[in-house]
Amino acid sequence: MTAGSFEGQYVWHPAADDRQLARACMDVKAGRYLSASEILKETRGDFEVRAHRSLVLASEAADSDLAERWLAEEPNAESALLWARVAMLRALRMADAGDLREGALLRIAQGACERASELLPTDPTPWVTQLALTRLQRPRDPAPRGLLTEPTGPWYLFAHILRLDPWHREAHHRFLAFFFTRNGGSASARWDVASFLSHRAPTSSPLRLLPLVALVEDYDANALLADRTWEQPQWKATTMGIYTHWFPETAKYRFTPVLDLGYLAHALVMGKLEFEAREVLTASGPYASRMPWSAFGAPEEQLTRARKLCGLPVPSAA
Repeated sequence: MTAGSFEGQYVWHPAADDRQLARACMDVKAGRYLSASEILKETRGDFEVRAHRSLVLASEAADSDLAERWLAEEPNAESALLWARVAMLRALRMADAGDLREGALLRIAQGACERASELLPTDPTPWVTQLALTRLQRPRDPAPRGLLTEPTGPWYLFAHILRLDPWHREAHHRFLAFFFTRNGGSASARWDVASFLSHRAPTSSPLRLLPLVALVEDYDANALLADRTWEQPQWKATTMGIYTHWFPETAKYRFTPVLDLGYLAHALVMGKLEFEAREVLTASGPYASRMPWSAFGAPEEQLTRARKLCGLPVPSAA
């Protein structure tokens, strides 16, 4: 991982320091898919990067006909995957907007996921894409043993994904999001699932961050002493455990895990652990994600405040 030094401005693009992805995003915006094809083919043996790249590319392609055109001209595992990701994003956007086309787009997305999974059966990404759609259908599979609240949900689909890739990051985040209150879940189920998933993961895994994601999701600015939550002993211990065991592993990553670093840095700052937060923010370089900062206000203002507390440089205009 080589994030680079901070040079005075934040870089918010989700490609971060994946230069190949950044160039492919520019090509997709211009209506070209050759570079997208190349960088997705290169990830057939690295499903974490494949998931991230395909999602970022889909966010760039969702407002154009590039995915449909590429699939028609070159039907293969990569074009089918991008189409599945684009169809998923469109379906979720329509659902969030209350658009009547939600049902039709959901069926299109499900069909796209099935086609992509058939073309590369070892790839969990199409199944993860289908998992993202389950918040629109609310399946009620019984939970496995070990969860206090026994929350029903898309457990069978999740189990299938885990057979393909036991520690798939996006799959775990999508599954946890199914239980968010805004998606029809409940606070008790969210906490139960976050704890269950994180504790079954290795201590050096980014999945240990899932309780921090749930904590941000649970944040209520109007609640008494809401900002002091991260200072509680159990949360400081959780955060320091992630800092001690996972953070050193990020030096081995191909690309900077900006979103996960953001959640860790935020928890450290809120827990008054500025020394450790400084290290994490420094490792992020200029790259930034809008979450978790946007849950607390304007993301640039919140990130700038955090960097100032840690004695780090901030954009000159801030």
